[in-house]
Amino acid sequence: MPDDPVTLPSQPYRAAAIIGKKPLHFTYVPDAGARAAIAAHLGLQELRALRLKGALSPKGRGDVVLTAEFQADIVQSCTVTLAPVHTQISSQMARDYLRDYAENAALEVELGPDDTDAIPEFFDIAAIAIEELSLCLPLYPRAPGAELGAVQAAPAGAAPLSDDKLRPFAALAGLAAAMTTRATASSDQAEVAQDTQNKDEKPN
Repeated sequence: MPDDPVTLPSQPYRAAAIIGKKPLHFTYVPDAGARAAIAAHLGLQELRALRLKGALSPKGRGDVVLTAEFQADIVQSCTVTLAPVHTQISSQMARDYLRDYAENAALEVELGPDDTDAIPEFFDIAAIAIEELSLCLPLYPRAPGAELGAVQAAPAGAAPLSDDKLRPFAALAGLAAAMTTRATASSDQAEVAQDTQNKDEKPN
């Protein structure tokens, strides 16, 4: 992500208007300026489209559950060639926001991470969409036909060996193999000559 701060879009809803009341249906579709800000924040070449549609529904006495459909159309840089890589993302979201989240924190750590969080003062749908996008981004986008280069390794403080530096050793290995082959052939020829000589020396 870039070091310069980026003003991200926001679409907040007060939690008090949802808890213990009716579901709040929402749709978040950022405009071109907001998409550009999100793309810059996440290091994307382009965010062509983003859509989060769902509902915040009361659950029990004081909890809230979010269910939504998430879609995005993005362009990233290939990790090998830096060429643009186009990806379409789609996911189903379900998150529980708990009134007593702090009391359940220890149990949550034991059970492992899940989609639960404390109820905030405001539900920022734009921030939730940006977070979901960041979680769904391909970690190593690859353009078609892009291949990783040769892996180079060396001890700390030593220069890695390149293909050019390794070629002389490959040539020496080939020469050694050729000499071994020749030695084997010479040995075979010597054995044949010795057998012939022995046959010639035998009395008739």
